[in-house]
Amino acid sequence: MSAIPEKYADLLGKKAFAHLATVGKDGTPQVTPVWFDVDGAHLRINTARGRVKDKNLRRNPRVALSIQDPDNPYRYIQVRGRVTEMTETDADDHIDRLTRKYLGQDRYPYRQAGEVRVLVWILPERVQTMG
Repeated sequence: MSAIPEKYADLLGKKAFAHLATVGKDGTPQVTPVWFDVDGAHLRINTARGRVKDKNLRRNPRVALSIQDPDNPYRYIQVRGRVTEMTETDADDHIDRLTRKYLGQDRYPYRQAGEVRVLVWILPERVQTMG
């Protein structure tokens, strides 16, 4: 991902959580720790239809994320950007890929009956680093 300085690119492959900030209907911020991966120029997260993140992102695509190095909490990346796509296509496969990265299991173990997964593509527009 070209927006992330090379010195911090290793964070993208680690089991680091991203803390995703969205804007609620009343204008207040909402923050959620999320699993993520990278595909080309985009960070990708996964959520379920109807969750607070899903509703907030549909209403307002602007986001901020911080990704903290699990090996050094004083080293992190802050990304500000916007959602460019939200799709159900390949979302189930994506959550299983994230499960392999974060849990070492083949299938997402927290599926709920009737849950519809959503794959979210985030384009970084501004990146700041520390550490």
